[in-house]
Amino acid sequence: MKWPKATDHKLALTRRQILNSGLVLGCAAAFPGRLLADSGNPVDSGLATSDLIYLTPLQSRGQESRCQAEIWFVSDNVNVYVVTAKDAWRAKAVRKGLKQARIWVGDLGNWQSAKGRYRALPMFEAVGNQINDPNEHRRVLELFGSKYRMEWLVWGPRFRTGLNDGSRVMLQYTPA
Repeated sequence: MKWPKATDHKLALTRRQILNSGLVLGCAAAFPGRLLADSGNPVDSGLATSDLIYLTPLQSRGQESRCQAEIWFVSDNVNVYVVTAKDAWRAKAVRKGLKQARIWVGDLGNWQSAKGRYRALPMFEAVGNQINDPNEHRRVLELFGSKYRMEWLVWGPRFRTGLNDGSRVMLQYTPA
């Protein structure tokens, strides 16, 4: 879409520009949490469009853990959040101080079925922390609900209940 320059004497918008703007704004309202600024970075693009990330904690010497998984996530343009069982290795690793993680962005299905193909996806390293603040839980769960609308009918109550009773934890990954 070509917008008029501020130096143009005629700043009137065409009907097509107005309709296109309305379409973009309507999509942003209908799919919040899915539209990140497109920086041209493949990680950013993947975070904006993918339903899954592949995550592995890094051991103290930087080697990948044998525990790797595909997992739902949301991003708030700064951090990536996951909600997982408290006894999942990724949660245990963060609690043990092994906060470094490697994250691949894309959706190839189950990590074992992908047979390592996820390693060709855009990747970044991050530092994980457990989030215990109920207000932050609510904010991030709203992002999950916006992103996974249909699935959230079943999983939303499970995530909420699990965070409340301690059977699930919320992890925040900040790019390193």
